[in-house]
Amino acid sequence: MESGAGAEQTAPGSRMSRRQTLTLVSMASVNFSSMICYSILGPFFPSEALKKGASQTVVGLIFGCYAVCNLLGSLILGRYIVQIGAKFMLVAGLFVSSGCTILFGLLDRVPAGPAFIGLCFVVRSVDAVGFAAAMTSTFAMTAKMFPDNVATVLGSLEIFTGLGLILGPPVGGWFYQSFGYEVPFLLLGALLLLMVPFNVYVLPSIEADPCRDSFLRLLGRGRILLVCYVVFTLSAGLGFLDATLSLFAIQTFQLSSGLVGVVMLGLSLPYCLASPLMGVVTDRFPTSRIPLMVAGGGVTALSFCLLGPAPFLHVTSELWLLVLALGLIGFSLGMTAIPTFPEIITCAYEDGFQEGLSTLGMVSGLFGAVWSLGMFYGPVVGGLLTQNLSFQWAAAVQGALALLGAVLLAVFSLCERRRRSSDGAAAGEGSPLLTDGTGLQNSGLH
Repeated sequence: MESGAGAEQTAPGSRMSRRQTLTLVSMASVNFSSMICYSILGPFFPSEALKKGASQTVVGLIFGCYAVCNLLGSLILGRYIVQIGAKFMLVAGLFVSSGCTILFGLLDRVPAGPAFIGLCFVVRSVDAVGFAAAMTSTFAMTAKMFPDNVATVLGSLEIFTGLGLILGPPVGGWFYQSFGYEVPFLLLGALLLLMVPFNVYVLPSIEADPCRDSFLRLLGRGRILLVCYVVFTLSAGLGFLDATLSLFAIQTFQLSSGLVGVVMLGLSLPYCLASPLMGVVTDRFPTSRIPLMVAGGGVTALSFCLLGPAPFLHVTSELWLLVLALGLIGFSLGMTAIPTFPEIITCAYEDGFQEGLSTLGMVSGLFGAVWSLGMFYGPVVGGLLTQNLSFQWAAAVQGALALLGAVLLAVFSLCERRRRSSDGAAAGEGSPLLTDGTGLQNSGLH
């Protein structure tokens, strides 16, 4: 039995209730403030960490530890979202993330070497748990409040995620160049802190009963497993870019940290524009989800090969080509990522999972965990490949992962469709014999 905000549902095309409008405003503020605080590291932190005695591999591990803790936090918090409370989880996550963002801005005062590196790991790990709490509850509450328009609402909210990603690198890079290391983190941490009382007032409370289903049962469905792999390839690519792109751009094109932030707009701006469009298409045409994911994976693979570009293409590295490749990645990310969440929800309900906040929390937790696994793999493995081979080959490997996901999902979808067609044909052939004992005799009269 569920009550509270969950009782309000709006049919497609009708006006939103006041509670839904306030929830949408709250979710948008969480997406924007969380992502701008997350994305400010890209343009300048890798080079700052190198000055403090960290190798490129260690920089990758610092990004990667965030993903590991986010993974564990997403699984645990997604499983117990009903017991903890979705609203409390979101507000507490924002508070923890704001404190950690401010603390991260003070790490330049720590001596170089093990002390700096160790504290980077600690602060990022705690921040990851707070971020997991905020985003897991955000996804679950959004799906609960807008059950008929999940993809459309998520696509619209990704505008604010995109704005956070867009503004984070240039704002962070500009503040870093103008005022030093501390100011970007202190200002954005304070912004995140302001979101706490706002969301305490705005967010509705949702009460629900816990269910006994497990993540293992959720992953037992082949389609869900493949969609999760697609999510993994997307986040792995983004994590790879976070840890390696700024150093590559600075070394190859002699760009400043501020200009690197501007270059990164090539990724986030197309994603911001594509997400709402893909959300509307996905909700109106649910059968388009798999084709969109397959097509998006193919475009992502090609784009990563153009980033370096890959050595086997025998193309000279140019700044315009780098920006073009980032733009294609951003657009394909929206094409691939937006359909994944509603597709997993649909598969879970088809498999008999109880409709409600508990299942939505598990789906949100699984989505966040898989995304975090990719965000760990991308920086760590990408950093190792970049250090031992080159950025060009490392980017090509990321493209191969995306291509593999697209191919596997396409093959599985075709096999599943063929199996359903053959089952339907078999049922059609057998039905006259079961329902009409004279069918054979009648057919012989003609």
